[in-house]
Amino acid sequence: MRRPLRFATEHGTIEDALARSAERSIVRTSFAPPFTTAASILCAEADKRKGSLAMDSFLKAFNHALDALNTVIWHNYVLYIVMGTGVLFTLWSVFCQYRALTHGVQVIRGVYDDKNDPGAINHFQALSAALSATVGLGNIGGVALAIALGGPGAVFWMWMIGLAGMALKTTEVTLSMIYRNTDDPDNPHGGPMFVAKKALARAEREGRKGVGRATGIVFALVSIGAGALWHVAASPSTQASVIGFAVTGVLALVFLGLGFFKTAAVGAFVGGVFCVTLLVSTITGGNMFQAWNVADITHQYFQVPQVMTGIILAVLVGMVIIGGIKRIGAVAGRLVPVMCGMYLVAAIYVLLMNFSKIPDMFALIFREAFSPTDAQGAFLGGTAGYAFLWGMKRALFSSEAGQGSSPIAHSAAKTDEPVREAVVAGLEPFIDTLVVCTLTTMVILSSGVWNRGPDVKFATDASSIAAVKTDDGAWTLPPTPLDADSAADTLHEGLDVFTVIEAGKNRDTGLNLHRLEGSLRKQGDTWVVEWDTHEDDPSLAAVRLHQDGVFFDYKGASLTARAFDMTTPGLGMWLVSIAAWLFAVSTMISWSYYGEQGVVYLFGERFVLPYKLLYCVVIVVATVPSLIRSDAELDALTSLGTGVMLWANIPIMLVFGGVAMAAYHDYFRRYKRGEMTPPHEAPPITEVVEGHDVE
Repeated sequence: MRRPLRFATEHGTIEDALARSAERSIVRTSFAPPFTTAASILCAEADKRKGSLAMDSFLKAFNHALDALNTVIWHNYVLYIVMGTGVLFTLWSVFCQYRALTHGVQVIRGVYDDKNDPGAINHFQALSAALSATVGLGNIGGVALAIALGGPGAVFWMWMIGLAGMALKTTEVTLSMIYRNTDDPDNPHGGPMFVAKKALARAEREGRKGVGRATGIVFALVSIGAGALWHVAASPSTQASVIGFAVTGVLALVFLGLGFFKTAAVGAFVGGVFCVTLLVSTITGGNMFQAWNVADITHQYFQVPQVMTGIILAVLVGMVIIGGIKRIGAVAGRLVPVMCGMYLVAAIYVLLMNFSKIPDMFALIFREAFSPTDAQGAFLGGTAGYAFLWGMKRALFSSEAGQGSSPIAHSAAKTDEPVREAVVAGLEPFIDTLVVCTLTTMVILSSGVWNRGPDVKFATDASSIAAVKTDDGAWTLPPTPLDADSAADTLHEGLDVFTVIEAGKNRDTGLNLHRLEGSLRKQGDTWVVEWDTHEDDPSLAAVRLHQDGVFFDYKGASLTARAFDMTTPGLGMWLVSIAAWLFAVSTMISWSYYGEQGVVYLFGERFVLPYKLLYCVVIVVATVPSLIRSDAELDALTSLGTGVMLWANIPIMLVFGGVAMAAYHDYFRRYKRGEMTPPHEAPPITEVVEGHDVE
């Protein structure tokens, strides 16, 4: 959905535009003939409008392409495979979740730390670096987005992927620790790309060509599957379908050819493909999502220009990432406990204030996970499958389970036992999804902000407001006055709002309700909503308002802030603003390191500095107001990044998962025999946090 560009409404009348332009250009126009001045101003305004229309057209096409790609990437079959992979490794490891919650806690206390082991940072700092990437705005804004769009039932599926994610994390980190590159013991490199490259290179040396063939076949099938799903998503566009088949077909042939004839080469190629997906996710979810949310919150509460926020973020992030993984680990080790502790204390306070509602909230989550959710106030309603989709998507984005990103941070840990660091990694989804995300959920549900009634009523009867057709064949509502007396202090020019309308079937929810978005402008003494256009137009006669007012468009983290504010006025503004800055900075510094490892694999060390500079530039670009205009567009970007990594990493886990499970069971056999006795007592927690070597 895009806001139509209307000369009369955005700039007032032509006479108003002339007057304003004349005031800005008084020296230039003082001696110009009046008709010449008017013509030049009109030409300038026309050129500006053409530029805006061109940019709007480009962004519209770009977002349509993103939607089509995400239809393929996040097909239900993909979610079933991810969940099934988590269940597979849960059973194969005999419930490694238990080991993470027991032995993993023992490891991060530092009882196994050894300064002579290869690596750059200790277990606690590696966990902190990984958590600083996972415990981010996905926990604040992502949960709010899941509930706002998928309903309370989405939370149940977040929990499920959190539990399955503990097994996924344990497996993928075990693999990365086994195959990490420790040529420089103080700066090791690891991740799924090295798993594929080194495992298949070893297989070629040992004459095990079957491993290369299996890898080639698996990735060829993945490519063919992507092509088939793209054909469905691209239909009825024959040209797009042909292009999709051609690209995926070529990829399938390359995987098969290399797999059958060049075992080591297919490993290097698979590693390269993973690194490309890693860089996409780094830019979208690890960078743009964080920067946009912080800029949006800071602008909403403190009226700081979004680009200014972007510049400050870029400087802060740049000061940290220039120091490499050791500085990132040191900063994360201090930042993560503070930001998590602050946020959790505030959330627990809100829950204590609403303690009597907690049993009903859990009952609501379980009930709505398996049954359709009725539309309520600002919530459009949806099927159980819709709740499943949103719960899975947001949990995967928040916890990064199965993406292959966290293994990159854990590969820097000082240890000579791969599984020891892997059980530490298993704690991530538990802390991220089952603790932090759950508390955010309880705060939002207890406040009622997700299904609230209209924030401001219409000044006229809703039944008298009829839809009108636009020049491009879409439809909208005419500018609508508001009865703003009850909310006059909260309204301002350009404020984003939405209402709920009944139209054709909503392709996302399966129901006939849609959000129609708009923004406020002042017309004399009256506040008026200027509406966006809506492209789904089955029948104008079927379009009617479902609500008698508008809702403030709380996007992502701002919805969570509003939930805190409804319990204690002012708490949400300060808490979420501070938490958003801390979470975003911590996430961006860790994801910059992930992307850096992808750059090193693809291009070598000499491109690291240009990459870091580009990373900081993207932070600023993401905060340009006209680039990302809604949470739906933001979700499309982050979904792309998360999804493509899953497509690249899950097959790697399935091909080499047996190696990880063999190492896992061997480690705990030795552990049960008493061969893993800690060499020393747990050092003081301050020394663990600071990363001091244990003597």
